[in-house]
Amino acid sequence: MARVRTSIGVPPPAELPPAEEIDVKAVLESYLKGEIDLICVLGPTASGKTRYAVSLCRRINELLQGHGTMDLGGRAADAAGAEILSADSRQVYRGMDIGTGKDLVEYGEIPYHLIDIVEAGVRYNIYDFQQDFEKAYADIRSRGGIPVLCGGSGLYIEAATCGYTLPQIPPDYQWREEMEKKDIETLRAELAQLKTVTDESILESKRRIVRAIEVALYEKEHPVHRSSFLPMNVYFIGTLVDRETRIARIDRRLDERISEGMVDEVRALLDKGIPQEDLIYYGLEYKFVTQHVLGILTLDEMRTLLANAIHQFAKRQMTWFRGMERDGKRIHWVEV
Repeated sequence: MARVRTSIGVPPPAELPPAEEIDVKAVLESYLKGEIDLICVLGPTASGKTRYAVSLCRRINELLQGHGTMDLGGRAADAAGAEILSADSRQVYRGMDIGTGKDLVEYGEIPYHLIDIVEAGVRYNIYDFQQDFEKAYADIRSRGGIPVLCGGSGLYIEAATCGYTLPQIPPDYQWREEMEKKDIETLRAELAQLKTVTDESILESKRRIVRAIEVALYEKEHPVHRSSFLPMNVYFIGTLVDRETRIARIDRRLDERISEGMVDEVRALLDKGIPQEDLIYYGLEYKFVTQHVLGILTLDEMRTLLANAIHQFAKRQMTWFRGMERDGKRIHWVEV
């Protein structure tokens, strides 16, 4: 076996989990029998998860059309087609298209939900998402459809599949004011002691870090309640991509988005009256491109800093998903 070469003090890349072949027919039959109640496709950015989720939905639809009414264990199941629910924390915003990589044409004939549901500038949060997910999920199920959750936002996936209702935590403004007197590195360290954070934008804002600490402390002291409307038995599929390929895809995609007008998109959002701090609040593309539009960063500086931030973000996403496995979630990894 070839030895992995690394720089002094730099660990080799984490080993990827083994890839599997997904038996889509078996997964569909498990859903129709009630053994699973949601299929979830997850993966780091630039791993091909949206493309895979769409192809999975098409394969499910082909199987349904081929079988007509399927008799499973003596029980007839009339099922409609598969539909995708997005678990992306920024694709919910209208007008934020290039920077979030919506690529809506990729969905084709497959219905999708939880994209373009609020105006840019709104402070949409995980509690809003869970409620919107509940409505869309219940709607798909009520029509005999097959819900497929797809995304890379670990917190949103957790909110949809945790099986309990997230508490609406009342803000403590006096406590927040005292916390915000601390420097951002101290706050980041305090949050890290409470929970793993993969959302780059949270770590760039004192207000968001303080709120995350507030939520984590509340949830530590208050028991959660099981929900009757969220999926309880989820079949997780993860999209695999090696580190070198992922880096190359991220860099290529970033250059494509810049050439497609990502800077003009951010400029248009600012011209609409969306405050610059709100766009920076969204993190990644919108943070760095806003700083470029404001003259804080040159184009080259913006491109370099943004590429590095996305690489780090993708690594944290993968860390989150492997953490799900350590917590007992079974993820079926596939090569796309």
